[in-house]
Amino acid sequence: MRLIARLGSLSLAVAALTIITAVQMTLVTIDNLIDYDTNYAFVQHVLAMDTTFRAPSMMWRAITAPGLITTAYLVIIAWEAVTSALLLAGSVAWMLRRPLARRLSAAGWVLQLTLFAGGFLALGGEWFQMWQSSKWNGLDSATRYLLLAAVGLILVHLLPARENGRLDRSGGSRERAVERSR
Repeated sequence: MRLIARLGSLSLAVAALTIITAVQMTLVTIDNLIDYDTNYAFVQHVLAMDTTFRAPSMMWRAITAPGLITTAYLVIIAWEAVTSALLLAGSVAWMLRRPLARRLSAAGWVLQLTLFAGGFLALGGEWFQMWQSSKWNGLDSATRYLLLAAVGLILVHLLPARENGRLDRSGGSRERAVERSR
């Protein structure tokens, strides 16, 4: 029964999701490095807006300068690498049952959510009109990544916080825990 209780626990679910997203983001980072040209082309076409409807009222947003495109792509790869590192560290912390696991997982998922919701959906999808492209449209993929991160963030914040090795049942609020101890 203990095994079943542990396997069905919220903390194990969060740990498993941390490991899954850590592996996923690590593979994304590696793929962007080893298949650099293909993924660079994706960023290039999205920023250039060359496969959109080409509405004159929108095309002023297009970026075609190779230096800016390369910079944008390198920022994406670096962002993914930092996200991956945080989630990998969170995975190890969960395995070692360290309290820092929550914060590492949450930080990784915030970066993942920011990249895929802010970078790909908002900027790529709307600002650069990626939704109009039949070939260079990454909105479905971005949605999958942001949903995993959002679920992870919700779950990790449902876990009771531990402060100084003791369980804080106040919903993670240190201030409420201090007030109750007075």
